[in-house]
Amino acid sequence: MSINSFINLSFISEKTEGSVESQIFRLTNRIRKLTSHFKKHSKDYSSQRGLWKILGRRKRLLSYLFETNFTSYQDLINQLGIRKLKRN
Repeated sequence: MSINSFINLSFISEKTEGSVESQIFRLTNRIRKLTSHFKKHSKDYSSQRGLWKILGRRKRLLSYLFETNFTSYQDLINQLGIRKLKRN
């Protein structure tokens, strides 16, 4: 997989390195790397477990961002190209 297919964090300033948005960016990059890894290694079950944990962490962060800053949540989802949260 080429480097260009991963998301670039250059537009996030250094002072917001630990922000919710940057954490979601990093988790999304890890998810995409693992997804490409599974195309070749489909029976790597320990990595699948790690992927599920990363997905859960990203979902919790997205839920927090949805509740605290909805406009930032919408911008982030559009930039990353991920689905909205399922809300009841």
